[in-house]
Amino acid sequence: MAKKLSPEKLREIHSIMVEARYLEERLIRMNKAGEGYFWIGGPGEEAFAIPLGMLVNKGEGPNHDYLHLHYRAGATLLTMGAKSIDSIRQMRGTDSDPYSGGRNFVNHFAVKKWNVVPVFSVIEAQYLQSIGTAHVQRGKGCEGITIVTGGDAGTAEGDFASALVWSSRPAGTLPLLMIVTNNRYGISTPWEGQHGEKNVADRGTAFGIKNKVANGNDVWEAWEALEEAMDYVRKERKPYLLELKVSRLYGHSSASGAPRADTEDCLETFEQKLIKQKVLNADEIKSIHEKLLAKITEEYKTVQKEAFPDPESIYDHVWADENGDKGKDQFAREIGIDFSQNPPPQGHQ
Repeated sequence: MAKKLSPEKLREIHSIMVEARYLEERLIRMNKAGEGYFWIGGPGEEAFAIPLGMLVNKGEGPNHDYLHLHYRAGATLLTMGAKSIDSIRQMRGTDSDPYSGGRNFVNHFAVKKWNVVPVFSVIEAQYLQSIGTAHVQRGKGCEGITIVTGGDAGTAEGDFASALVWSSRPAGTLPLLMIVTNNRYGISTPWEGQHGEKNVADRGTAFGIKNKVANGNDVWEAWEALEEAMDYVRKERKPYLLELKVSRLYGHSSASGAPRADTEDCLETFEQKLIKQKVLNADEIKSIHEKLLAKITEEYKTVQKEAFPDPESIYDHVWADENGDKGKDQFAREIGIDFSQNPPPQGHQ
């Protein structure tokens, strides 16, 4: 095993991993029951996502790390301190959703105080945006780095190629850690039908970008790879491309039915190793599962009683004047709509 982690740290990782998994499975069931429009998430990516959340320099502003995450980063947010109940709120679309007020898909986070840039549904757009925050950190001589994550299929997009180009320019290399989670599928297209290269990380070599491939299903190996990459970017102020081989346990999204795949489960693998190392025993693991499943179930019941957004609030955060005032009236004046003739839609669902 590549990295020595304390028993206390391993137990902490395991607890978050179990909570993240039960949360995603609850979100999937909510979608299938008609309690949410769409599900997409990261069950199967917890073994690397949790170490990432632990290693981040969390905070606000360019002296802390900026996070341009994709929609499979739920376990990273939980690790950083996000509440599982808030993801249930976003799935159901309640007004209490702190990320979008019930106006966005689940796992589309936005946390200003932690530099978590709003998550896109558009594939790989986050890579190009990450160049901007990395430029700020370079220009101001800040200590923070920029971290961007995405999937293997999205690396076919031009935004990913642009990130390779702009981060590696000799006139101004950028403190950018690019993480590609490779689950070997792009929706229904297998890796072999899309990629000519052996590994995505190999593409960094052409740009002089240091790169590595690691097993994202192994907590120890993923931790070591992330720590090595982050230390390099922090010290050298240069880009790094890290590819992590992971599993996709419930298909691409609800669009593919979210079926359970017969592939390696990093949680099961991790628990077997914890038992072998005598960090936890089977009874302790069972107790942790029961406790966290009950927690997620109670949070779900709580959210069922919470209100949906007022239809009038659909115009909030769409238009703001120079003073930051926002709302339907300002929006109507800007686009020239008379809402007395074109009233906003009523009802949430």
